[in-house]
Amino acid sequence: MASGVEARRVRIRLRGIVQGVGYRPFVYHLARELQLGGWVLNASSGLWVEVEGPGAAVDGFLERVRTEAPPLARIEEMTVVDAPLAGGASFVIRESVAEEGEFVLVSPDVATCADCLRELRGPADRRYLYPFTNCTNCGPRYTIIQDIPYDRPKTTMARFRMCPACQAEYQDPNDRRFHAQPNACPACGPRLSSGLEEARRLLRDGRILAVKGLGGFHLACNPADAAAVERLRARKRRGDKPFALMARDLEAVERICHVSEEDRRSLTSERRPIVVMPRREDSGLSPALAPNDRTLGVMLPYTPLHHLLLDDPALPVLVMTSGNIAEEPIVTSNQEARERLAGVADGFLDHDRDIYMRVDDSVVRTFEGRERLLRRSRGYAPEPIDLGMEVAGILACGAELKNTFCLSKGRYAVLSQHIGDLENYETLVFFEETLANLKKLFRVEPRAVAYDPHPMYLSTRFALDIPDLQKIAVQHHHAHVASCMAENGLRGKVIGVAFDGTGYGTDGQIWGGEFLVVDYSGFERRAHLRYVPLAGGDAAVRLTWRAALGYLTDTFGAASPPASLPLWEQVPEKKTNALRALLARGAGTVRTSSCGRLFDAVASIIGLRQEANFEAQAAIELETISEDGWDGSYPFEIENSEPWQIDLRPTISAIVADLGRECSLARIAAAFHSTVAAIIVEVCRRLRALEGLNQVCLSGGTFQNMRLLERAARGLRKQGFELFLHARVPANDGGIALGQVVVANAVLRNR
Repeated sequence: MASGVEARRVRIRLRGIVQGVGYRPFVYHLARELQLGGWVLNASSGLWVEVEGPGAAVDGFLERVRTEAPPLARIEEMTVVDAPLAGGASFVIRESVAEEGEFVLVSPDVATCADCLRELRGPADRRYLYPFTNCTNCGPRYTIIQDIPYDRPKTTMARFRMCPACQAEYQDPNDRRFHAQPNACPACGPRLSSGLEEARRLLRDGRILAVKGLGGFHLACNPADAAAVERLRARKRRGDKPFALMARDLEAVERICHVSEEDRRSLTSERRPIVVMPRREDSGLSPALAPNDRTLGVMLPYTPLHHLLLDDPALPVLVMTSGNIAEEPIVTSNQEARERLAGVADGFLDHDRDIYMRVDDSVVRTFEGRERLLRRSRGYAPEPIDLGMEVAGILACGAELKNTFCLSKGRYAVLSQHIGDLENYETLVFFEETLANLKKLFRVEPRAVAYDPHPMYLSTRFALDIPDLQKIAVQHHHAHVASCMAENGLRGKVIGVAFDGTGYGTDGQIWGGEFLVVDYSGFERRAHLRYVPLAGGDAAVRLTWRAALGYLTDTFGAASPPASLPLWEQVPEKKTNALRALLARGAGTVRTSSCGRLFDAVASIIGLRQEANFEAQAAIELETISEDGWDGSYPFEIENSEPWQIDLRPTISAIVADLGRECSLARIAAAFHSTVAAIIVEVCRRLRALEGLNQVCLSGGTFQNMRLLERAARGLRKQGFELFLHARVPANDGGIALGQVVVANAVLRNR
């Protein structure tokens, strides 16, 4: 390389998250500091730079342009080539360039930074109390971008013409708003539709407020007001599903939750997810926020408007749940909010900055010192996952519940934000509009579409209706394990444990308690939970006593289980007799190995819950009541069949016996969790002996159960296994699409 005073010119291309994060101003200042000539510009293919000057200064520039990058930037690739000398000592920012077929990674939305907060709180600042303050290091990104390269005319801020003061900041290389695309102030930027004090008054009075955020509306109320919480639950048709909260600051969070150091890091990160934490007994909040649950999901404010709303001393914490009805997508436009939320909200706090892409809040839990995503959305999407290998252009349509889809291009997989349960027309429209937008932003035209083989899934029917694309079915649990492998950069075969509620099996049965030997090209089903009869199909997911009757029938046969079971007291005899008759005839039943239904069955048998009104409710409550420190377990057997079947009849018999001895439900629940963990460890141990495999991937929604995950992880590591878990991608069906992409890519290569 050149050195000393010998002149050199280089051309640099940076790829990754390098637009909308202050990279051009950073490059400009660095070049000026080192007295280099040249230019920088945004293009569809990334950030392009040319610098010229003494060789030593150019070398220093190349080192620092990567190591001192802006805090929100993420460099995936940096290429450097020598260029002809052009002369000239000035350095400029050039106009952006659109390139056919090229794409650049788009930044997620970013929480308000400390500098902007100081301005928001400073009475002498011209942005004092301005709800839309932002800068190069914070503010809306993905939710306002209409196309790339990322420039103001291609965002929903285009209609707001900067005033002279904002324009001067935008053009001043020494200002931190230099080339900040959403730059605005009270004189020229977006405005609220109504006053903040009126909004706070409504909340103090126990009313429900619809608040426009970054990616959609929230519904807010006072979480200490039990009547307000119950009213919101009824109007939103929420059932018992927990409400998310937003707290003013960390101190307010610590008054209602037990907060670990890892939780603090997640709460205060620029992503600002909802963090699920153990609730304090003395929180003073309504139990109706999360009935029968020992946790609360809390986030910190991530827009100036949120900070201002929470300035009220009487309201340090607010319910801040998605602005929608039941399972519909989150509402984004002012008109849509007034139409769809009219029967829910008592007032509206909206504004005139349009939301281009609807994006719900992300949800995480922390485990073993790491953040584990339960719902990947605002703050994370559409940040891509580097697969470490070239992949074909593929659209993966995901699963039915907790749907996300995935697009692949080059070495990247772009997972969409959380779409939701694909069970209605409105959610399908959201799926389609998000797909159209991400295809445009990332310049992807897929050659193949991957889908779940379940014939009744909307995502499956959508995939099969796309013309002119190769169609690749990917079995549900294969996709789960492949997703965990892809996230962790694994190649070759692994032992995959896929535990969840429902997945369509290759034998036409309902799977969900699976032990697989997996690589991207295929899988072998080596063991599973013993099939039990399930009457009523999808109804059994909601009516947990149906799963219980399936397990009791399998365990005790024609003989009646003990008459003292809580189940018989809590479910009308007419209903149980009718279902037992169906099970005896085998009519209207399916066979299932689902671990989700196993948890439902145990919750029902011990009398905890006979009917669920949201997914995994019974399992959550079973985890909640489990006695801490109790590690007793129940017997089980592994049948020597092909594949092996894990026989839980001894487990069910022992649970029923414990109920007869009036053993505490807390101990029964704890022992049951330990039993499932012991099954995982024992089956993996036997598979290692046969296959010589030592890497284990745990995937599926069941592994959102922290008690089970902790015990399984501890047991596997004690046996010397190398264990891989999800973190950046949900273990639940929100991660399925990533697995579909890597499996479909392997299929295309093999073809």
